[in-house]
Amino acid sequence: MPHPTRTRLPAPLRRAAAEVHPYTALLLTLVIGGLLAYALSWLAEEVYDSVAVGNGEGIAGIDRPALDVALTLRSPVVDTVVTLFTDLAGPIVMPIIAAVAALVLGLRRRSWTPVILIVAAGVGSLLMTVAGKQVIGRERPPLEQAVPPYEYTPSFPSGHTLNAVVVVGVIAYLLILRRRTRGAKLALGIGAAAFAVLVGLSRAFLGHHWLTDVIAGWLLGGAWLAVVITAHRASLVVRDVRASRGIHSSE
Repeated sequence: MPHPTRTRLPAPLRRAAAEVHPYTALLLTLVIGGLLAYALSWLAEEVYDSVAVGNGEGIAGIDRPALDVALTLRSPVVDTVVTLFTDLAGPIVMPIIAAVAALVLGLRRRSWTPVILIVAAGVGSLLMTVAGKQVIGRERPPLEQAVPPYEYTPSFPSGHTLNAVVVVGVIAYLLILRRRTRGAKLALGIGAAAFAVLVGLSRAFLGHHWLTDVIAGWLLGGAWLAVVITAHRASLVVRDVRASRGIHSSE
């Protein structure tokens, strides 16, 4: 049965939706949103230039104090635990998490949609990270104030943070769709948000990023996650319109 709130569209939009396959709507929205999100990572340079003034003013003025606080909290045990945790959102573990989630959800739901959404989330996160680093080229905190293993790529934005927001966020979203109780949905949402927040803070704590790199990761990641979810909702609208007209849409 079509969802009534998703099929209340003006007649011209309903006619257009009936002519489009749900996957076409999904991919088209992802492409358009991806271009916008990619542009955001380039526009971040302007934002960075406006705050990263060398006199301690603006948002960048919190970077040095935040690192100083982190230095006072470190210890061998804490550093090891935080490093193990932050690696969950790194370039090795996070792709494994994404691949397993895409495979399991795709097979259980007999649909390509989870695979497309998770892959799109990860690829978009990677492109935004690469674009931001190439355009801005910000230096990381001094190596002598960082916890090994050291990283040498540009610092802005935090790729780990972007991954945590986008990849874990879309997995949580897909799980929430099939949960029936508000408590379960809330727990998944809070868990995903907490993971993203803690990963970001871990990057600043370890001296691998300035705090403003992390803030950029949260904001850019949130923007791309919104695009991915919007793309999925658009495909659901198309599916419902087609179903209301007796048009079958295969998964």
